[in-house]
Amino acid sequence: MAALHITDIEAAINWWRARSPSIDGITACPEVRALAEVYGLMVYQHEHEVDEDGMPPKAHEAWLAWYATTPDAPCIAICSTSQGDDICKGCGRSFDEVQNWTVMTPGEKRVTWRRITMEGTAWRFNRYAERSGESAA
Repeated sequence: MAALHITDIEAAINWWRARSPSIDGITACPEVRALAEVYGLMVYQHEHEVDEDGMPPKAHEAWLAWYATTPDAPCIAICSTSQGDDICKGCGRSFDEVQNWTVMTPGEKRVTWRRITMEGTAWRFNRYAERSGESAA
């Protein structure tokens, strides 16, 4: 399985906090507590990633619920891998990532999303940002 980045754990915690806010300002919902345990260990151990398989089941379930709210594929319908490019100019994925997207795990997809976002060179992040719902930088 893939290694989930700490920013994904943070995003999932914040999503759950907004979805199930604390009634008393102190007590967090079970999903936040499960994810916070993983997050706390990552911070304590100075780890930026956690193995998706190694997450406690409740934390993984909470992460998957957040994941289901994120966009699935980064495709913007300009696929240069179909024209022979190793890396798609439209979305930034490699030929193999495009071909295997439907069988990739959620964690593997998030690793790919993180990479293409950090690179920021794909057209989805600049020239055709309107196609992805993102504003051009």
